[in-house]
Amino acid sequence: MRVIALLLIAAIAVLHTYIAWFEIFSWTTRGPKVFTDFPNELFGQTVEMAANQGIYNSFLAAGLIWALLIKDRQWQTNVATCFLLFVCVAGLFGALTVTTKTFVIQTIPAATALILLLISRSAQSEN
Repeated sequence: MRVIALLLIAAIAVLHTYIAWFEIFSWTTRGPKVFTDFPNELFGQTVEMAANQGIYNSFLAAGLIWALLIKDRQWQTNVATCFLLFVCVAGLFGALTVTTKTFVIQTIPAATALILLLISRSAQSEN
């Protein structure tokens, strides 16, 4: 179960690395193709805002990658838990304020990884 949680954490880190790249470097080129409900003329006006969001997404990715690199199992779980909770909160907020797709894309995978990680921790402590 822990291996599945760690693989899911890696996938979430990759996703947030992509989101960061997208928001920082491709907002005006890929943005109109992805966010079709957003008026085209606003992409140029919101470049700085999107880049700022991208920086936050890069922090989420970096924290999850850091967690994967930690050798001590307890600290790995602690750091992964912290950053997965950050992703869950960001996904919930995005779902409430932007689009419900954010809940599916961010919150559900992060919550699933968190649950698997915590179950594997409690199973490990029982042994």
